[in-house]
Amino acid sequence: MNVQGKHFRTIWVKEDDEKVVQIIDQRNLPHEFIIEDLKNVDDFARAIKDMHVRGAGLIGATAGYGMYIAALEALKESDFDEQVKKSGEKLIATRPTAVNLSWAVDRQLKAMEQASSPEEKTKIALKTAKEIADEDAEFCKRLGEHGAKIIEEISKKKSGETVNILTHCNAGWLAFVDYGSATAPIYAAFDKGIKVHVWVDETRPRNQGARLTAWELEEHGVPYTVIADNVGGHLMQHGLVDLCIVGTDRTTFTGDVANKIGTYLKALAAKDNNVPFYVALPSSTFDWNIRDGVKEIPIEQRGDEEVKYARGFLDGKIREVLLTPKNANSANYAFDVTPSRLVTGLITERGICEASDKAVLELYPENKK
Repeated sequence: MNVQGKHFRTIWVKEDDEKVVQIIDQRNLPHEFIIEDLKNVDDFARAIKDMHVRGAGLIGATAGYGMYIAALEALKESDFDEQVKKSGEKLIATRPTAVNLSWAVDRQLKAMEQASSPEEKTKIALKTAKEIADEDAEFCKRLGEHGAKIIEEISKKKSGETVNILTHCNAGWLAFVDYGSATAPIYAAFDKGIKVHVWVDETRPRNQGARLTAWELEEHGVPYTVIADNVGGHLMQHGLVDLCIVGTDRTTFTGDVANKIGTYLKALAAKDNNVPFYVALPSSTFDWNIRDGVKEIPIEQRGDEEVKYARGFLDGKIREVLLTPKNANSANYAFDVTPSRLVTGLITERGICEASDKAVLELYPENKK
């Protein structure tokens, strides 16, 4: 992704210090572009929990690099393996819904088992962290190419008129290492010269759509319009949405989709108005052990301050303002689950399939049990 003409990933090893990992701190975007250094496991845990980084793929990549830093720290201890395992548990506990987090930690632990000495395990951890990041970017690029075909087909049916796409939250390059999931098909189509326009849900309470998706679409030159979360159904009723594409933080192999709170309502509106509703995800976001997403996927509940306060840019500074009565009770469910029956299809790096166990396992036969 380009930022003012310069290519960035969302996470990388510092060029002149391999013991430091750098990230784009997303909390102050779009108003401030800040690069943050992560130097120890506590830095990584804080970055994930407090959403300096967020989004399924990026959380996984951050956990991958976090385990490398955990190995560096464990070199100073006598019980290397135990210390690395404890660090992994600390990272996993930060965000319960996103399956990429535990997937990356488990992948690192298995990779390090291949070596006997702590020093060799640390080298493997760095290599594996880079592989996780590179795969995430490559898979997002591929799924973008597959998803662009859907947009191209709609464009042809509309005789080249603008394809209006609605998305929710930020499943863009900021949510992954590069390209994004839901936005990857949009960027690919746009770069091919297909006319597109994106309806960007603000996505309360943290406004990832209004802050992050809008910012990165603008950086790429893609036309967009920010809307309040409740507008989507109205737009669909009036034929102003051709396609919905969202991301996901965990999808069961049966096709149930956990994504940012409010996704389920968009899927219901899309179903009622015959608007195709697609979910874009790399394979690392599949949960191969859960069948019933509504009953089994853990839903993170975050602090009530995110609901009661809003952050914005005023007088040259980022400020918080109180929206509710000071002592108001609030609930902050961070995700909801969209049942597979409401999902038109899943866009993956291996292609597009129905949201069903049969179709998913045909794409990923190695996960058949």
